[in-house]
Amino acid sequence: MSAKKTETVMDKIVSLCKRRGYVYPSSEIYGGLGSCWDYGPLGAELKRNVKTFWWDAMTNRRNDVEGIDASILMHPEVWKTSGHIDEFTDPLVDCKTCKGRFRADKLEECRCPKKPSKTPLECGGELTEARQFNLMFKTFMGPVEDASNTTYLRPETAQGIYVNFLNVKNSSRQKIPFGIAQIGKAFRNEITPGNFIFRTREFEQMEMQFFIHPDEDEKWFEYWREQRWAWYEALGIKMDKLRWHEHASDELAHYAKAAYDIEYEYPFGWQELEGVHNRTDFDLTRHMEATGKDMRYFDERFTEKFLPYIIETSAGCDRTLLTILVDGYDEVEVKGDKRVFLRLSPKVAPIKAAVFPLVKKDGMPEYAKKVYQELKKRFKVFYDEAGAVGRRYARMDEAGCPFCVTVDGQTLEDDTMTVRDRDSMEQTRMNTAELLALLDEKVNG
Repeated sequence: MSAKKTETVMDKIVSLCKRRGYVYPSSEIYGGLGSCWDYGPLGAELKRNVKTFWWDAMTNRRNDVEGIDASILMHPEVWKTSGHIDEFTDPLVDCKTCKGRFRADKLEECRCPKKPSKTPLECGGELTEARQFNLMFKTFMGPVEDASNTTYLRPETAQGIYVNFLNVKNSSRQKIPFGIAQIGKAFRNEITPGNFIFRTREFEQMEMQFFIHPDEDEKWFEYWREQRWAWYEALGIKMDKLRWHEHASDELAHYAKAAYDIEYEYPFGWQELEGVHNRTDFDLTRHMEATGKDMRYFDERFTEKFLPYIIETSAGCDRTLLTILVDGYDEVEVKGDKRVFLRLSPKVAPIKAAVFPLVKKDGMPEYAKKVYQELKKRFKVFYDEAGAVGRRYARMDEAGCPFCVTVDGQTLEDDTMTVRDRDSMEQTRMNTAELLALLDEKVNG
């Protein structure tokens, strides 16, 4: 896909997100803050639904994964032990001409601020030698701002799981193999964030660490690859837009024995959506050596204590949202007009159904409001009586609502309403009980 086409598609998605209340630029009335975003009414609801869908699959439907919510601020020695203080860096170069700063290993993806059509390699500016730039945000804990009070906003959620391994094991009485899941904020001072909410400085992770016997690492690694692939299929993502990327030996992180990424074909190319990693016993070994706490595991099934290996599944919540929005964005010509449809799965769509009276008279609004109140007890629904019904359909199609329910003259005679499916455009008459059953099947089935 050409660069021009990429910009056009992403611009349309960004515009739609602001127009319909999915995502706004942060602090916009002050000119915004680079690569920081606020989620509007529909965006906040979509994000909550995605997290619930992940949490339900990862913990509620399983007996072998426990959930935690670790603190964002952690003891600074955690990050020394994990290697983040010394090794969590990207190569940085400066342009002496435009004063821009860029990741040295991603120059072909960056844009010159003075010549946006060109990369830093093409614009003719003189680049400095690369130097390492640590991505962690520093802050201070307590009233005195000096080096002894330095702490960090966590750059990942995984370390909060590792330092709580013994706590969770003992309190939950879980036996290996078992996992610990967490959803939470992380912060990285990215040199060149971009592509909307794909890469940002403040983001939310959905991570699970699965603790296993070292002899079973390959079995569980393949098991979790299958589970995570199936999750995206259940989410309704187009499977021909997904692929696996295996990390070659020169790509592997220092802690990993094996790693695969699930990649999605975004308008700006194939990029990582989620990683599945075999982290071996690297993390528990480091924390055990640093603290003197015995992180080894033993129960009657094994002949000796051992340090568990860890299979990690790591997904970005914001990146998953972008995937859903890109995957669902569609333009269709309807009766000579180009219409935008956001084809979100009912399982995560922020609005499950919209209820309309055909006209604002003859008792139709009163009936429609009763249906709306009944649906609202179980689902996030929307009521609209403003404008022609066709315009109301169009607004809901663009907002990602899968079903529109219209109360008309026949409703007052037989208690049936017209239920329109966003994707098939088919219209079916059904009563309130049948409508509730339909929504329950599509949302929770």
